Amino acid sequence: MFQINEVVQLEGELYRILAIFQDEIAWIQIHNDRAFPSFTSKAEIISAMEDGTLVRKDDPFEYIAYETPEEGTTARKKRDHNFSLIEPIIIDEDALYSRVRAARIQIIIDANGSTKQTLYRLLRRFWQRGQTANTLLPDYKNSGAKGKKREAKGKKLGRPRVNTPGVGAIIDANMERLFRQAIEKHLLTDGKNTLVFAHRKFKGVFETYYPNVSEAEMPTLWQMQHFYKREYKQVEVIQKRASSIEYQKDIRPLCGTANIDVLGPGSRFEIDATIADIYVVSNSERRNIIGRPVVYTVIDVFSRMVAGIYVGVESPSYVTAMQALSNALTNKVEYCKSFGMDIEYKDWPISGLPDAILADRGELLGHQVESLERNFSVRIENTPPYRGDAKGIVERYFKTLQAKFKPFAPGIVTATKIKKRGGKDYRLDAKLTINEFTEIILASVIFHNRYHPLSKYDRDIDMPTDLQMTPLSLWNWGLQHRTGKLRSVAVDAVTVTLMPKVKATFSDLGIRVFGAYYTCREIVQLGWLHRSKETVRPKYLEAAYDPRTANYIYLFPKANSSEYWLCELTQRSREFSGCSFWDLWQVTAEQKAAVANSKLVSDGKHRELDQLIEDKIKQAKELMPDISDQSNAQRTKGIRAHRNIAKQEERQQTAFHPDKPQKGKLANVIPLTPQESGYGFPDYIDELFDEDE
Repeated sequence: MFQINEVVQLEGELYRILAIFQDEIAWIQIHNDRAFPSFTSKAEIISAMEDGTLVRKDDPFEYIAYETPEEGTTARKKRDHNFSLIEPIIIDEDALYSRVRAARIQIIIDANGSTKQTLYRLLRRFWQRGQTANTLLPDYKNSGAKGKKREAKGKKLGRPRVNTPGVGAIIDANMERLFRQAIEKHLLTDGKNTLVFAHRKFKGVFETYYPNVSEAEMPTLWQMQHFYKREYKQVEVIQKRASSIEYQKDIRPLCGTANIDVLGPGSRFEIDATIADIYVVSNSERRNIIGRPVVYTVIDVFSRMVAGIYVGVESPSYVTAMQALSNALTNKVEYCKSFGMDIEYKDWPISGLPDAILADRGELLGHQVESLERNFSVRIENTPPYRGDAKGIVERYFKTLQAKFKPFAPGIVTATKIKKRGGKDYRLDAKLTINEFTEIILASVIFHNRYHPLSKYDRDIDMPTDLQMTPLSLWNWGLQHRTGKLRSVAVDAVTVTLMPKVKATFSDLGIRVFGAYYTCREIVQLGWLHRSKETVRPKYLEAAYDPRTANYIYLFPKANSSEYWLCELTQRSREFSGCSFWDLWQVTAEQKAAVANSKLVSDGKHRELDQLIEDKIKQAKELMPDISDQSNAQRTKGIRAHRNIAKQEERQQTAFHPDKPQKGKLANVIPLTPQESGYGFPDYIDELFDEDE
């Protein structure tokens, strides 16, 4: 029922059980400086336990068992010395009896010269704290009152100054208030200020309150540092000296892992983009540097296998993310073959939609991906702003991917473009074309999927110990022993579904999208383009478009359906043939700006025209003679005769009158060629149609 060294509580006092005999128990009060072992019957203790007056308690000196003083330290020497003194006394349980104990103590005093007070103090300490040698360790942890505040009573605390002049300042409550203000304003912020800077700011405020105090008598940096370390805990300092985003992303303790929420292959894909640290040249003209390519990567969280890739020069956006996702849905054999790489399906066996896609808020946030969720049951998850650590798998892979080509490739981005004397701009070292760089990335991806060892992968308990920890082996194992979440879908349907949507309006000219007109066979057959009052057509329908080409749009004739009609540019919008929608937007914006400027000029000139017309009418009215002596009938009766007179005048004014040459003033013309040849173009008709002889 009871155990030796067990701690119990009776009537508010703690007791430690020292020995258990047949009918009685020896114990001692723990927190009594004059206590000695005493005996009580087992029956009384059992009765007290049954009525609830005696209860078991935790050992207040349990920490002693974990202390291991190093060899040669003062604490260990004192422990061993003290234990050697009382060891002859506690050799058996008879030492619990006062007569036996007193006799043994007297023998030790006579032999070693120790005192009775010392021996009793050590014995009491030994019994009260758990009857082990460690109970005799000195309580150095109580020395110095660590962390407790000292009160200065008219004298500066700490050692006196040796080299610095003056006595020093006494730190009172008002001084601590100024310390706290300076620390919280200048140090406990995300500005990365130092304690030295905060102390200088403190001195500026201190001089305002105490203008007559010399520099030597101001509170020192060490006094402020002592206050800082005493009053502010480490966790509080770390949190306040970092922004909330930085703390959540880089500093907070990590208690989980990415594999906790995934059941198997295809449970979750992570997608993200990076701008590669290399400059590349154009495929068509190697002399043209086209900048740094963008690499989009889609990774399966469970197996760490790369599911899809995009390498190109388009900026990170929804459109490029769509291309990476489309690549994740397709068979990679044909894609790799287009870059001269022959692989088998088993080398890259990912083609399908996952259960969830985790992305940044920028790429897959908004109504554009709602159809993907609605039509294909794909859960879209977005990370909080500035929280790249939320998708750490794909973020970490970018570093691994770039480490493959950085040591060898030319045009690698360095820390700065500022050239040292004799240095060279790294952008001028670009040699790889975008296609060649894509081949390198694809080769690196295939190597990663098949051979990269995942040494830090957090394995589940059911994974075999001999499982090769490569992405491909984890993928294949997961398909056999876990839930496979990938779903096969029509690539064209998903691609169109992923495209951005816009409202397309209808008119006699066709389907209008972004100022361009489109048509298709279906709307012609339905009569939506006929120019008749009886024509009935919708005002607008939803259409999808690929920003990379303005030649086509995809019209959805039914609401909440993925069925689409392929529409092509009409001849009216032939100027946009072969352009991208980015080009179309730029051209239409420039055209609108030109029309707006023309309208401004037209408005000004129109006002001038109106003023001219008004002036002419006013002038005509002023020049009009008095016609009061003629009736209206007389005036209208002569219109025909007056019109004939006006015709004659107009004919005389507009008739062609050639200038007559003046006699005796013309120069003699000397022909450069014989007169009979003429000055016209030569006539080769006879030569052209003569038959060969």
